[in-house]
Amino acid sequence: MIGDGTVKEVNSKEELDELLRRRSPAIVYFFASRCEASKQMDQVFSHLCTDFPYAYFFRVEAEEQLEISEAFSVSAVPYFVFCKDNKVVDTLEGANPASLANKVAKIAGSVDRVESAAPASLGMAAGPTILETVKELVRENEASVAENLPSGFSDSLTSRLQQLVDSNPVFLFMKGTPDQPKCGFSQKVVDILKDEGIEFGSFDIFADNDVCEGVKKFSNWPTFPQLFCKGEFIGGCDIAAAMHESGELKEILRDHGVVALSAAVTETPETEKDYGKSGGSADATGLSASLTSRLKTIINRSSVVLFMKGTPEEPRCSFSREAVEILQHEKVQFSTFDILSDEEVRQGLKVFSNWSSYPQLYVKGELIGGSDIMLEMEKSGELERILAEKGII
Repeated sequence: MIGDGTVKEVNSKEELDELLRRRSPAIVYFFASRCEASKQMDQVFSHLCTDFPYAYFFRVEAEEQLEISEAFSVSAVPYFVFCKDNKVVDTLEGANPASLANKVAKIAGSVDRVESAAPASLGMAAGPTILETVKELVRENEASVAENLPSGFSDSLTSRLQQLVDSNPVFLFMKGTPDQPKCGFSQKVVDILKDEGIEFGSFDIFADNDVCEGVKKFSNWPTFPQLFCKGEFIGGCDIAAAMHESGELKEILRDHGVVALSAAVTETPETEKDYGKSGGSADATGLSASLTSRLKTIINRSSVVLFMKGTPEEPRCSFSREAVEILQHEKVQFSTFDILSDEEVRQGLKVFSNWSSYPQLYVKGELIGGSDIMLEMEKSGELERILAEKGII
């Protein structure tokens, strides 16, 4: 079946599911109406739709269709998903017309490819007018990116950003305001913080482009919203949602001295639940002998052991990433344990170490602390001194 040469707007997940079942190959374009890069890629996408009549082109407003965005793990726009036979075969994030044209040509069956700076061909039947148009869009995109960056990441901007994140124990850079969020992702994080009963400050990134662009570098995170706690970056919508669901967000907030406005929580803390009570008599911590033995084995399997979320190559939270970077900066060889892979270890270690959050760093079997302590020790030189005393470096 041949497409009609137009981009179809999709308004529900059910509609998209049905389209992808019946139409192949298909390219799904996630955009945001307020995003300048999306406006540029709209034109490229429309031209490609005309040039590739045997592929189907669908368009989704990412911030309006949150269910679809979450289903495809969209965290930034522009974002493109390439589907064949109702399966995702490729994705592309960012405003890169050349890469988009290349991937469209690949999935649509063209033998030609797009070269680095601009497309050499957009398919077997691509005409010179379309080629020149997309080449021009490539140039415009590059110019726009350069124009939209802050003139310099100045000390004054750094100071301003630091003042913002320090202005409230919990601070959210978002699109819009808590009363009037202007995207689904910002709305979701606001709802999470309200559900936690937490007071927080916020900044509407639409109100100041320097702050909008600067905070991306400040946090080394390219999308919004961005959540900070006590001046430290937590993450975006996906991370905040996952931490909220697991109870980790509540723990981190508590560890940083941020408590809910509501009355004291009466539910049983996770660390007091019956994790590890089977498999032998319990020791003074209440953990079973077998679990205690297992934890000690993991802690002592290397001179330096980091219990973290994820792996050094793919940290699953910003605190774990920071801990990994500190150890790498100290040029320390270390082993890790992904606590997300084993709930018994995750909960048991909190009791064993009397430390309720992650990451946790151990050196020669002794608990050093979490990312906050590691950072302070690195700045003061204390971490290097301890590692040297223990014969690690």
